[in-house]
Amino acid sequence: MAAYLDRIEMRAGRPDAAYLRELQLRHLRSVPFESLSIHLGERIVLDVDALLEKIVGRRRGGFCYELNGLFERLLTALGYDVTMHSASVFGGDSPGPPFDHLVLRVTAEGRAWLVDVGFGAFAHHPLLWDERGDQTDPGGVYRIDGLPDGDLVVHQDREPEYRIEVRPRALTDFVPTCWWQQTSPDSHFTQSPVCSMLTDTGRVTLRGRTLIETRADGRSETEVEDDRRLLDLYGERFGIVLDRVPLPPDL
Repeated sequence: MAAYLDRIEMRAGRPDAAYLRELQLRHLRSVPFESLSIHLGERIVLDVDALLEKIVGRRRGGFCYELNGLFERLLTALGYDVTMHSASVFGGDSPGPPFDHLVLRVTAEGRAWLVDVGFGAFAHHPLLWDERGDQTDPGGVYRIDGLPDGDLVVHQDREPEYRIEVRPRALTDFVPTCWWQQTSPDSHFTQSPVCSMLTDTGRVTLRGRTLIETRADGRSETEVEDDRRLLDLYGERFGIVLDRVPLPPDL
């Protein structure tokens, strides 16, 4: 726990809502959302020891199953009541398959919160799980609507992002879909490597050879042709040290 807190530049604190809010923000600004393992030939294993070695030991990032899966262990160790939930990400007007995404329900000070550090550009702070009105966050305006069957739909700026199944799950439940995400040609994670992280001024992303920087004053894109420069950018912008460029074969 101490090593994990050091990774996100935090100290142990009282498991209240304010500390949870700071934990999520620091995590988003310290640990990148990334799919580099898929393009480096590294198998993604949903095992706590393996995730600790990767995210804390090697100071890497990961995608939802890894980031939210390990964050659940940290929050539990800190004294929060946490459950994992399956979510289906919307593509157009309909949600995708079950276990497409993993989110956390965290109880603090008698209230339930939606916590998600594994969705890329999303809410900076926890969202109230049972609130049905608009919730304003630096990442946008969010709304959680209930469905007749008890499931929830999370909207960002009026667009549906994902549907949450309220039944609690275990990390092992996500293993088959995690395997599909890292191996199927139909998975968007196998199309191109991505590495993205929240910053003090916006967001920085490396998608393939494109460096994308988003700030309050606009967005810029820069093509990076030199392999050495690309590797340097992973270190400078994300703290990730690589010995080869993670690129799909056609790049």
